[in-house]
Amino acid sequence: MSFTKTKLALGVAAATLTMAGAFIAPQAQAAGSSAERVADAAARKTEALEAQMQQMAEQMQAMQAELSRVKSSSASSTAANAKVQELDQWMASVKSTPAQASAKDNLVAVRGGWSALDHARGNASPLTNGAFLSNNQNNEGFYFGGAFDFNVNNDLFGLMDDTSFGIELGVEYAQYGSGTNTLTDGTVVVPVAEGGTGAVRVNGASPRATDARLRINASPKIKFMHDSKLRPWIIPVGLDINILGVPSNAVSVLNAGLNFGAGAEYDLYRGIVLGTDVRYHYSTSKLDGTPTDGFNAGGYVGFKF
Repeated sequence: MSFTKTKLALGVAAATLTMAGAFIAPQAQAAGSSAERVADAAARKTEALEAQMQQMAEQMQAMQAELSRVKSSSASSTAANAKVQELDQWMASVKSTPAQASAKDNLVAVRGGWSALDHARGNASPLTNGAFLSNNQNNEGFYFGGAFDFNVNNDLFGLMDDTSFGIELGVEYAQYGSGTNTLTDGTVVVPVAEGGTGAVRVNGASPRATDARLRINASPKIKFMHDSKLRPWIIPVGLDINILGVPSNAVSVLNAGLNFGAGAEYDLYRGIVLGTDVRYHYSTSKLDGTPTDGFNAGGYVGFKF
């Protein structure tokens, strides 16, 4: 009996467990299927959020690139506007500034003064110093003439600052008195065939010849203190052409020589210049016996152009 009860209890317990398992298994299966669905939905939402985040990141990068471009374009436009304003200001300042006169470095001058020859033309013997046609014994006189100074540069070819180099082209007339023409001595010849008696003197006086000279020079000229009102200058050595008014004993009238000079000029007023001029004229030989060496000292008035 007891065994039977035991078996009955075991059977009831087994049936109860079987029924409980049959009920719990579908519930557990249903619960597992629901969890999978929730996980899948969460995964899909995560993927969608990641895609949205990636899209937003790309949009942010595009916006940053556009912002950088706009900033660069704005900076460039600002710089261009500043440059335009600067040019406008410069043009306005140029227009408002009075016109400046260009520097005048060339000069035309009129000069004159005292002149003296090393040796007078006249001599005791008419056969020396060219005295055959004029025995003038005066070696002092006067001169006058003019010159053009053409400026080349203001730095002596890059060797010295504020030092001008130019070329002077000048001409001067000098006169030293007059002398007797010892060749004719006032005697003229009237042919006998024309009723004359041969050589006769005219008014008992000998004709006189004016001892005049003409010099043409081309000389390099160095002026110091550029842009200063007072400007000293020198001529290291220049070329002279000497022309005699009264021919030499050999009837020559032309020879060449050298000249050396120094002086100073002062810009008095608006390109009007006053200057002093000292020169020595030298020839390697006399002009067929006629001396041409001499010394000049004088002044000049010049006009810059």
